[in-house]
Amino acid sequence: MQIEVVKSKIHRVHVTGAELDYIGSITLDQDLMDAAGIVPGERVYIVNINNGERFDTYTIVGERGSGEVTLNGPAARRVQKGDIIIIIAYARMSVEEAKAFKPSIVFPNEATNTLV
Repeated sequence: MQIEVVKSKIHRVHVTGAELDYIGSITLDQDLMDAAGIVPGERVYIVNINNGERFDTYTIVGERGSGEVTLNGPAARRVQKGDIIIIIAYARMSVEEAKAFKPSIVFPNEATNTLV
């Protein structure tokens, strides 16, 4: 049996942009992606602290060290610049693997979205 468990989490970053005229995705600072072990194109779930929205999209690499967290396309309608979000990636694994697995949890500087 396979179950889904939290693989990675970027906890409490602020949205730096919302670009409606785009195909769809979230652009993330490369440093944040590396720290969380999230790869380009990976499916992630977004939890908006400000309005309670929960949705999924895929990742695009942003400029390293920029603190960028931009929601693109239809996802841009679910956030506003300045909103605080949590980004979660899940992985499928066996129950035995899950018992030993340790997720990557990243707590960036909430004001700058950079690693502390």
